[in-house]
Amino acid sequence: MLFYVVPICYAIGQSLTKTERTGGIFGEATTRFAGLEQYGRVFSDPGFREGVGRVLLFGVVQVPVMLGFALLLALLLDSTAARLNRFFRIAYFLPYAIPGVIAALMWAFLYSPQLSPIVKALDDGGIGIDFLGSGTILWSIANVVTWTYTGYNMLIIFAALQAIPQSVYEAAKVDGAGALRTAWSIKVPLVLPALVLTAVFSIIGTLQLFTEPVVFRAISTNVPSDFTPNLLAFNTASANNYPLAAAMSVVLALATFILSSTFLRSTSKRAGL
Repeated sequence: MLFYVVPICYAIGQSLTKTERTGGIFGEATTRFAGLEQYGRVFSDPGFREGVGRVLLFGVVQVPVMLGFALLLALLLDSTAARLNRFFRIAYFLPYAIPGVIAALMWAFLYSPQLSPIVKALDDGGIGIDFLGSGTILWSIANVVTWTYTGYNMLIIFAALQAIPQSVYEAAKVDGAGALRTAWSIKVPLVLPALVLTAVFSIIGTLQLFTEPVVFRAISTNVPSDFTPNLLAFNTASANNYPLAAAMSVVLALATFILSSTFLRSTSKRAGL
């Protein structure tokens, strides 16, 4: 109640207010009830709408790619031919253990045209790519997020694979199913609940995208203050407009709830949830 419900109720209450000053910018500030005025400002803000569209595009591309890699790695580690399973589980999970800011700074160095050995090697090979350009910055951030969370999602899927009874595999082997057939027809269907769980987590994380844009904004002019809804809400609060920032946060929370619950409902029957 103290750390979850109370802050949500406080944010909702604050989003229904408006701060006014009498006597100029240095005058006394007063807060009054404003109803849904802040929400009207949120929905009429083109920067907020563009930020929402940007993260939705980000999620449509990045989430399936990341979960595809996570599923592939989990299947490889679960195969009977795999060796050094414990080592590779730790190696794949390690990027998630690195703090987000440190990971973003590391990738920012690798993307920098002046500092990156990767960019220099590509330039020497005749491949000029500006990873921080206006058309590529979103996908550069997507690469960082994929690198960070693939191992985390892989462990969830791998745990689900480990819970499948060995008798199921033995029956498939008796029926003549090979490794690929077993993976496609038995393993993947049985880990669908884990895939749905990781997809819901990924949808929530996509709409809350914040750390990477903040770091990249310091090194690239192609990350504006409204690059993502979360970043816009933060910058709005930094400008002392807390009611508007609270309204943005409430709208973002509702959008996250609607998208994740809709996805969960549409996939729950098929996944056996």
